[in-house]
Amino acid sequence: MNPLSPSAQKIQNLLKELGYDYVVIEHAESTRTAQEAANRAGCELGQIVKSLIFKGKDSQKPILVLTSGANRVDEKRIAEYAGEPIVRADADFVRTVTGFAIGGVPPIGHAQKMETYLDEDFLQYQTVWAAAGTPNAIFELRTNDLQKMTGGKVARVK
Repeated sequence: MNPLSPSAQKIQNLLKELGYDYVVIEHAESTRTAQEAANRAGCELGQIVKSLIFKGKDSQKPILVLTSGANRVDEKRIAEYAGEPIVRADADFVRTVTGFAIGGVPPIGHAQKMETYLDEDFLQYQTVWAAAGTPNAIFELRTNDLQKMTGGKVARVK
């Protein structure tokens, strides 16, 4: 097995520090999109965790929405949860608040703590797959552990 890239290794180390024995898998092919990740993982599209970053229009606070690969986020609903209008974050903002590039943003290990919402649709699955710091690294984890490790509020996000 080849060594992990620095960003993927950072997530592997963090998982270990948090007491989880999940294994980051770095593929030669892309896992940037939810469909690519599902193809590599051999799972349903709904089991892919998309880590989407929004920001409060007024406060500029980062907001993380962990949504199922099968869903589109209802931005009006998230704005209601956040208590202010939201906008999609640009690549620079995402890199600043998470420390990772779009397409590889994991659900944990971010540069800043942020308000987090977890798609209620994940609850139908025992395990889900999330990005691990690069556009071709993913890891499988138990759905209840995703909630534990992120502190995300389970919510309707679509």
